[in-house]
Amino acid sequence: MLHYPLTNLLPVDANGYYGEFGGAYVPEQLKANIDELDKAFRRYVDDSAFNAEFDRLLHDYVGRPTPLYRADKLSEIYGTNIFLKREDLNHTGAHKINNAIGLGLLAKRMGKRRIIAETGAGQHGVAAATVAALLGLECSVYMGAEDVKRQRPNVLRMEMLGATVVPVTSGNSTLNNAVDAALAAWCAAPDETFYLIGSAVGPHPYPEMVARFQSVISFEIKKQLKEMTGRENPDYVIACIGGGSNAAGAFYHFINEPDVKLIAVEAAGKGVETDETAASITQGTATVLHGSRTMVLTDDGGNVREAYSISAGLDYPGIGPLQAHLASIGRTKVVAVDDDAALKGALMLSRTEGIIPALESSHALGALDAVKFGPDDVVVINLSGRGDKDMDTYMKGCII
Repeated sequence: MLHYPLTNLLPVDANGYYGEFGGAYVPEQLKANIDELDKAFRRYVDDSAFNAEFDRLLHDYVGRPTPLYRADKLSEIYGTNIFLKREDLNHTGAHKINNAIGLGLLAKRMGKRRIIAETGAGQHGVAAATVAALLGLECSVYMGAEDVKRQRPNVLRMEMLGATVVPVTSGNSTLNNAVDAALAAWCAAPDETFYLIGSAVGPHPYPEMVARFQSVISFEIKKQLKEMTGRENPDYVIACIGGGSNAAGAFYHFINEPDVKLIAVEAAGKGVETDETAASITQGTATVLHGSRTMVLTDDGGNVREAYSISAGLDYPGIGPLQAHLASIGRTKVVAVDDDAALKGALMLSRTEGIIPALESSHALGALDAVKFGPDDVVVINLSGRGDKDMDTYMKGCII
């Protein structure tokens, strides 16, 4: 069984700033809870009993380590060496469970009895509901009404696990509105409630906590690459970014390795030149969203505007402060992949390797056409989730 060191390797200061991005912009009634959360996290992240339980559950319950698979046919198509980090093989079908386990254990130690969470594609909602059932906690999941319709299989899974799914009808009824509703619910009952956030967004310390719990992904990549190729570091790591949690995990142990090129793939929707996009780094401006300063899609008046992506998990008008910072200093190369390219990537992986990816992961695959790789390069793509939940969308996208 692996021991996962949760050492802080992030470029973050004591106030939660990653360069100019981050911080904790919260209403007065939540400040005490944020302070309580930060103190609890600092206490337990280095606690041997907490770490032992985290390691045990990742191994015995989640099924880690997930395989690092060399995609031979995909490698042949692109004339390079492509490896897939198979987060889709985790219990619940995505990387979201890594963070949910860590935060769930923290909630239990803090004496909270109820978990609230937001979800877009439903994978985090399923992970939160799963952990709540495991730990004996109540769970309410806020989900945009539009996403409730397009991610119906995950809604049914959450309900079977005992969670209450709360449809959110404000705005365009997607992830951004679900986050608003979850934060409002936390404000209404802060003492008994633990907000189990689903991505590396929100007020400090959430982006740091999520990144550190997700760091298990890149920790395993280094060990697995060493065994398979004789080298710990790949030439490229590619991951999609909506809020930025799977990318935070895949990039984590390589952030301070300058020879490793990090490619962050955001959802272009119907094109970055249109208003129907979720490309917040490519098209956004720096402002405050959901408790932190980051890159956000705004209108001419500076107001947050609705995002669009065929992928429910990337349909968010901002990005976590870590990803905003890494892009601003040139540490990551940001590629915007539109709906059509994502659908093409999904079909290609399905029919060459027999793996149906989540639409979020399909965006990472779509970036393969945007980068020129050498024949000796080692390229790792974080396959963040499986595609069962997206079959209706795939069929409507006319790829089947």
